[in-house]
Amino acid sequence: LHEPSEFEAAIAALAKGGARIALDPALAAEKLRMLVEDNGGTVITAPDPARIPRATKNQAEINGARAAHRRDGAAVAKLLCWLDRQEPGKLDEIAVVTKLEECRRSTGEETQMPLRDVSFDTISGAGPNGAIMHYRVSRATSRKLQSGELFLLDSGGQYQDGTTDITRTVPIGTPTEEMRERFTLVLKGMIGISMLRFPPGTRGSEIDAVARLALWKHGCDFAHGTGHGVGSYLAVHEGPQRIARTGTEKLLAGMIVSNEPGYYKEGSYGIRIENLILVTPAEPIEGGDIAMHGFETLTLAPIDTRLVRSDLLTRDELHWLDTYHARVLAEIGPMLDGETLAWLEKATAPLPHDQKI
Repeated sequence: LHEPSEFEAAIAALAKGGARIALDPALAAEKLRMLVEDNGGTVITAPDPARIPRATKNQAEINGARAAHRRDGAAVAKLLCWLDRQEPGKLDEIAVVTKLEECRRSTGEETQMPLRDVSFDTISGAGPNGAIMHYRVSRATSRKLQSGELFLLDSGGQYQDGTTDITRTVPIGTPTEEMRERFTLVLKGMIGISMLRFPPGTRGSEIDAVARLALWKHGCDFAHGTGHGVGSYLAVHEGPQRIARTGTEKLLAGMIVSNEPGYYKEGSYGIRIENLILVTPAEPIEGGDIAMHGFETLTLAPIDTRLVRSDLLTRDELHWLDTYHARVLAEIGPMLDGETLAWLEKATAPLPHDQKI
């Protein structure tokens, strides 16, 4: 091990012995290649040997991720309950960011697993700001949460046992029918990925379209990948796995990826629903020929059903949503009490099914 200030000298000394040094061209700076070659070494291009072992979480990391998401879900539920009680037009985007961090810190202290940091700068976008995919709120841009708008909140926490990343979109006041339709189309894509079974060797690029099909049928799409890899108390954007058109890495058991389709109407509103999901080991399907991987949803927080048009969901999609909400209540409900628990019980209540196919 060397101090950062000694790094260049150490590489130069290694190269002077005629060493063959492997560099990952996707990660290593050009200066590093030049340093090796200028000192007599030979560069071999090869993938970073740590990337797949890092990306495929071991059992301790998986258990830690589950615990971190229960804790984080309770914090997000506290925030959403608080937000629901606020009068439209009073809060601004920065106030929500501040309150959310307070919720994460207090929940961490209550559970004796403190928040170490946020996992990235919170995206807190009201109305047209929510349509900016990578929006970062500032004093100059912070908007009030106005009645009739949507509010998009994308955030995460770093805990010693795991890293979280969650997006929820909620209505401020009464949403329009267009907002509800678009939200439901996004939800269908998110549920489609969540329920997917796929054979070993499948790449992220091969399933990205599943999250878009409902939107495509209505002439809509979103201009970002469906999901990125996530570390274990490491980077919230961690490769090499991703669910995107450019996702060439095979999805392996133990990998954590985000599942975050969206819809963005420029100048008006943005919608994104994001859960983190874990690739599960391939298992047989009754009557099938080959074992199939699936996904376990890690994120535990209610999806706002005021924005859901249940008539646009299939019976299987409604069942998934009701089952997910029952799990949210069962797993984070014991960490809540009083009006927050009462709010969660209402937020996770089953939707009417009517006659579904």
